[in-house]
Amino acid sequence: MKQIVKTVEPNSLLQHRASQFANFDNIPLATKEELRQSLLSEQGHICCYCMKRIPEHTSPYMKVEHYKCQDNFGAFQLTYSNLLGACTGNEGQPKIKHTCDTKKGNADLTISPTSTLLICETLFKYNSEGEISSISDNADVNRQLNEVLNLNMQTLKDGRSEIYLEVQERVRLESKRTKKDKSSFVKFLEQERVKWLERTDNKHRPYCSVAVYYLTKKIKSHQN
Repeated sequence: MKQIVKTVEPNSLLQHRASQFANFDNIPLATKEELRQSLLSEQGHICCYCMKRIPEHTSPYMKVEHYKCQDNFGAFQLTYSNLLGACTGNEGQPKIKHTCDTKKGNADLTISPTSTLLICETLFKYNSEGEISSISDNADVNRQLNEVLNLNMQTLKDGRSEIYLEVQERVRLESKRTKKDKSSFVKFLEQERVKWLERTDNKHRPYCSVAVYYLTKKIKSHQN
């Protein structure tokens, strides 16, 4: 999961919300598409939960996720700060494969990708098998990751593991090249971290927080 900085809502959504009897289900198609594009842009084209790439121009390519669900929090169904872009979460496949919004349904979360008080990246750790878990071994956070969002479903673990091992190998080779030149090695780590934080064509790389976690940990270990 990666922090999402919410931007200004689309004007068409604002206009729809101001209309009589407005709700999420009667949003005009053009307004909903503009909403999707706005969510994609602010998230760097990755899912708000699993960080998988949300493909463009394929249908259905994404879901508009209500962080506070429509059934229990109807007053927030058109509130832009409550809306996120999620992958399809294997919708239509067996429930054991459901992830993200498709798995979450009406369940509540306390971990939020939009929180400015508790940055979500600081809550998680990753290992070489691609598993995501609470950095403080918090049982409730782990429950939400596994039972509410199913973020340790095998295909997601495989995607994260690939990134983890790719970055780990680059770091290993650079460590061998620089040998005892600690300052050059730390500089390399910092530059790599910046690359994984940046966007290309306004897109984050899938599972980017895995690389950032690993590199941040390596930087801290070499600064002590």
